[in-house]
Amino acid sequence: MNTKKMSMTLVVLAAFFLVAANAVSGQVIYDSTVNPQPGNLPSVGAEAYAFKELGDNITFAGSVRRAKSVSVTMSSWACQGGSWVAHNCVTTPGSTFSIPITLNIYAAGSPTPGALIATRTQTFNIPYRPSSDNTNCTGGKWYQASSGICYNGLANNITFDLTSLNLVLPNSVVYGVTYNTTSYGPSPIGTSAPCFSTAAGCPYDSLNIALAPVVTVGTKTFYDTLYWNNAYASNYCDNGLDGTGTFRLDSPTSACWTGLVPAAQFNAYTIATNKDTCKDGGWQSLSRSNGTAFKNQGDCVQYVNTGK
Repeated sequence: MNTKKMSMTLVVLAAFFLVAANAVSGQVIYDSTVNPQPGNLPSVGAEAYAFKELGDNITFAGSVRRAKSVSVTMSSWACQGGSWVAHNCVTTPGSTFSIPITLNIYAAGSPTPGALIATRTQTFNIPYRPSSDNTNCTGGKWYQASSGICYNGLANNITFDLTSLNLVLPNSVVYGVTYNTTSYGPSPIGTSAPCFSTAAGCPYDSLNIALAPVVTVGTKTFYDTLYWNNAYASNYCDNGLDGTGTFRLDSPTSACWTGLVPAAQFNAYTIATNKDTCKDGGWQSLSRSNGTAFKNQGDCVQYVNTGK
């Protein structure tokens, strides 16, 4: 192959991989996840903390607003056999359990959010935490060789695909994550499930939402607090002064969530600026600056050329 042909090939390949990358990730408009992800993070679970929904009020960076996906970091303390409580967790590597989890997106508002803008439920395969390592760790924790650290839970990301919603986000929203456990969630499962009577218990009862230390893209509207719907007044920073059983802002004056932010990342479609990225299906991962989608490749090319 001569130099000219090789150069042309590299250009085509570069354009292909650019389109592929956009199709996968889009543009990050809010991020409180931790990268690189550690073995685990601080977390709160629906069963352990008696909540129905947990989330935050956030403001997005930049101007891209057509929603593509939302990733949330979870923390799994579930074991296939034994339990983290009994310090005898046993898990076959790679084993998972499945659970439906819902993401709700509301208009911004406080102390309660505004109207529901969108909702998305997906069933995820959540990994069980690794087996107890009683050689390198104490208390039944698992050992991460790469960091030399012992953990109780296992951090893992789930990703909600929002592409089918054709959702253009406002600049600020409240989001909430919710799932069912034995006693809590939108429709508690109850004690009749077969897993409830096992030594390991039901895995969803040991599933938590991870909390990160800071926001790196976008902003958090109310620092040192979050939104949740909790069953008990004592679990709120304000001791239930603004009520229980409602998805609301936990008191912004008490600062009892200092340094703890629900770990989530919002991705939006990338704005089309180069007609070459419209090719080979790339138009499906792009949008206009106002967030609206393209009908086809020609529509994308026309926007790049004319702005219309």
